[in-house]
Amino acid sequence: MGAQDCWVMVVFLGFLLQAQLLHSQNLTCNPKDWTALQNFMGNLTTKLEGWNTNASTDCCDWEGITCDPPSSGRVIKLELSGKRLSGKLSDSLAGLDQLKTLNLSHNFLHSPPQSLFQMPNLEQLDLSYNDFSGPITESINLPSIQSLDVSSNSLNGPLPSHICFNSTRLRFLTLAENYFSGNILPGLGNCSSLEQLSLGMNDLTGGITEDIFRLQNLTLLGLQDNHFDGELGPGIANLSHLVRLDISSNNFAGEIPDVFSQLQNFQYLVANSNQFSGRIPSSLTNSPTINLLNLRNNSLEGSIDLNCSAMVALNSLDLAANKFTGPVPDNLPLCRKLKNVNLARNNFSGQIPESFKEFHSLSYLSLANSSLYNLSSALQILQLCSDLTTLVLTLNFRDEILPDDPKLHFKKLKLLAIANCGLKGSIPQWLRNITTLQLLDLSWNHLTGTINPQFFGSYMDLFYLDLSNNLLTGEIPKSLTQLPSLIYRDIPLEEPSDFSFFTKRNDSRRGLQYNQIWSFPPTLALGHNFLSGPIWSEFGNLKKLHVFDLSFNHLSGSIPENLSRMTNLEVLDLSHNNLSGIIPSSLQTLSFLSVFNVAYNQLHGMIPSGGQFQTFPNSSFEGNNLCGDNTFLCQDTTSEDRHDSESPKRSRTINFFLGMGVGITYATTFLISVVVSFKFNLVSKILKF
Repeated sequence: MGAQDCWVMVVFLGFLLQAQLLHSQNLTCNPKDWTALQNFMGNLTTKLEGWNTNASTDCCDWEGITCDPPSSGRVIKLELSGKRLSGKLSDSLAGLDQLKTLNLSHNFLHSPPQSLFQMPNLEQLDLSYNDFSGPITESINLPSIQSLDVSSNSLNGPLPSHICFNSTRLRFLTLAENYFSGNILPGLGNCSSLEQLSLGMNDLTGGITEDIFRLQNLTLLGLQDNHFDGELGPGIANLSHLVRLDISSNNFAGEIPDVFSQLQNFQYLVANSNQFSGRIPSSLTNSPTINLLNLRNNSLEGSIDLNCSAMVALNSLDLAANKFTGPVPDNLPLCRKLKNVNLARNNFSGQIPESFKEFHSLSYLSLANSSLYNLSSALQILQLCSDLTTLVLTLNFRDEILPDDPKLHFKKLKLLAIANCGLKGSIPQWLRNITTLQLLDLSWNHLTGTINPQFFGSYMDLFYLDLSNNLLTGEIPKSLTQLPSLIYRDIPLEEPSDFSFFTKRNDSRRGLQYNQIWSFPPTLALGHNFLSGPIWSEFGNLKKLHVFDLSFNHLSGSIPENLSRMTNLEVLDLSHNNLSGIIPSSLQTLSFLSVFNVAYNQLHGMIPSGGQFQTFPNSSFEGNNLCGDNTFLCQDTTSEDRHDSESPKRSRTINFFLGMGVGITYATTFLISVVVSFKFNLVSKILKF
């Protein structure tokens, strides 16, 4: 290498060294910011990985911190979402006076200081999903703020509309899922740049103020789950850029204003669970932009007249639980993009239209509780809907026969519910051909005969089976112990949906709404039949099962110890059978078990006292010869006592019509109107799915 080359190399290395030194100097943490961060960390009860209290360390290198080199290493971003931080927020954060982004969402923080709302350069503030409570300070001065999210906390007091007096650049304001109350106070109209306003799930009252109708840049308005009332009002037409409006679960009344033709970009209207009356406005039934129309659970009436040639974007239609009359609209297949249809609980008459044979876009359909007849024709027609995955026909076809046509075939069906219809006949063999089936509900019918042992061999994904409250006899098929989806197989996940196609109710009278099939708990419900024989020990293989109900049958033999291998089991009801022997102590290892019932059998011995058994009520064990915890004294029971204890066991007709009545009362959305025959509350556990 020549001398000239050496000089070139030296100069090049010099430039590199100088660049590194400058970079290091530019990123050195500003002393003021370092002190603010130290005080912030000192108020936390959890430690932050990678944050070093040593004064020689550069805070610009700490996790979640971004510094701006041109301004001598000033902290401009502090992003610590989902770090499980707990403790009180320090006033010192206001010392980060160049901060532009502060994201502390999804933590366990409390007590936001007033100074946090006095930061002149802050553009994005996200404190959502924490433990903040109390009102938001009256003195808010965030002149640069563009996005503010304090949702999913426990904040209360009046809605902080005053934020808009000094924050005119605000584009996204999310105050949902708190406890703000009272009427919306003046001020929001000053946020002229606002694009998204989310006030849902609070305790707000009154109507939509004129202030909100001034927000002409608004694309999303969420007011759901409050206590708003009065009419919606024509002022909604002023929101010329509106795309999504959610006013569900309020007390709005009167007719829906016929103004939506003035909203050129309007796509989503969610107005279910209000008190709207009258007809669907023509500006909605002729809308070329509407994608989702949800008017479920109101008092709308008349016939359903959609102009499908105009509604070229319609994808989801939910008009359930209204007062619509006439036949099921036969022109729906002309809505070429219509995929989800819920027309349950209306006052229709007649049959499913022949035109539905051409409904090739249809994926989800519920016509539950719609006074339909001719189940055989319905199935013949709907099997031709080539994309149909969810079919709910509960509470129709009263006292008809469940067809056993071997030619019936549904290519893609995942969910089939024909419950609470009083259907006669047996479990049809054509169901075996639906190999895609994941959920089957034929409960609360009059089905007779045995369950074919070969019936379940083709189901790879079936994880929810409800045949309860029928007249089935014979042994439980051992093939049920071999369902792959309840042993090892994961259920194929679907894309999330805004469309609630299914609601199941239990004795607590709370509705459990599901937007995906896989949100149901894995269940085997065979209770309230006339099944006999043993409980197979191989049921212990079903490690993914959550709900196991064999109550009110004629099952005999012992309770298998292997049931302790059902490690995810939450509900086990074996009550009102002829089971003998002891309660296996191995069941104490079922750590998720929240409901256990073996009442009215022929069991004896000690009641296990470990694990979840300490939480079960006495009623779970009565009607046996069990003892334990000084609650039950072991004693002989006479055959007469035994007969008396079983006397309420078989009120089949009364139970059926009671269930039907409750189902009719509470049927909503894509409803399986099943009154769960075992008397326990699944809400607290099911909500996690």
